[in-house]
Amino acid sequence: MNPFSWQTAASVTEAAANKKQPGTQLLAGGTTQLDLMKCDVFKPTTLIPVTQLTGMDNITFNDEIITLGAMVYMSELASHEACQRQAPAIYDSLWQAASPQIRNMATLGGNLCQRTRCGYYRDPHTFSDCNKRNPGSGCAALKGVNRNHAILGGSESCVAVYPGDLAVALTAFDAVVILENAQGIKRRVPIDQFYLLPGDSPEKEFDMGDDEMITAIEIPQTPALKNSTYLKVRDRSSYEFATASAAVGLVVENGVMVDVRIAMGGVGTKPWRARTVEQALKGQRFDEALINQAAEQVIAEAQPLAHNAHKIKLAPRVIARALMAAGETA
Repeated sequence: MNPFSWQTAASVTEAAANKKQPGTQLLAGGTTQLDLMKCDVFKPTTLIPVTQLTGMDNITFNDEIITLGAMVYMSELASHEACQRQAPAIYDSLWQAASPQIRNMATLGGNLCQRTRCGYYRDPHTFSDCNKRNPGSGCAALKGVNRNHAILGGSESCVAVYPGDLAVALTAFDAVVILENAQGIKRRVPIDQFYLLPGDSPEKEFDMGDDEMITAIEIPQTPALKNSTYLKVRDRSSYEFATASAAVGLVVENGVMVDVRIAMGGVGTKPWRARTVEQALKGQRFDEALINQAAEQVIAEAQPLAHNAHKIKLAPRVIARALMAAGETA
């Protein structure tokens, strides 16, 4: 691990201002960041701890909106009495993520900013060609072992899959990320816009300025959120990233689906909102055959690689299975 210094900040604005300095990174729970420092992917010269900053550890559920402080720990939200009842997909995404030990350390803001688990990105000593880590060097995954890589949203520069669970659930329900900069100016970014497609600049993953940090997350309260679920398919039953996952919400009135929310994980370079499937199902009767047929639309623009074509079959099935589960309680 590279030597680094430790610098404290008394406020969000001070931390955001210092973050702009070359070689400086903010540190919350550190569950991913410290791993990447040990791998020599991250080599910060200065770390600024932020978990002690005030005003970012609140959880509020009201009739219109859920507000979550960026420094709330994942385990705190999962154990909050209102989370499972009012936002079951978010609850499901939390308890299926990582391990209990990591959930006790990981903050919500830090979790949203976790980096890919692509082996080529995380092993700089073996692989120099990674555009996300070393812009302009190439993408080793394109012709390498790419079983766990993206089939949606990739480019010639990067096919690394987004690894998280919580952000997928937040994407399905139009969450907003609250950012604050060094001048104390707050900016609201819809989470589907917060995550960026790799395009020609995969090193830029988030719509977040050099002097901005996440302070909170807001989620609108909707009937679809209250009747939601998160289904995660993975190679083993615990402590594993998704091969494919789906966060869905469903409102059925008189047998007709009047609201459908769907986002996928494990298949895209960012949390993937399946809007074409949503539109195909809204206004239709809740019917298993129709759901199976509409779910196939999620792969219309998929670009499988040499080793991940199984996700072409898996992605629609995960959506359909999640919607059928939500339909049982709709």
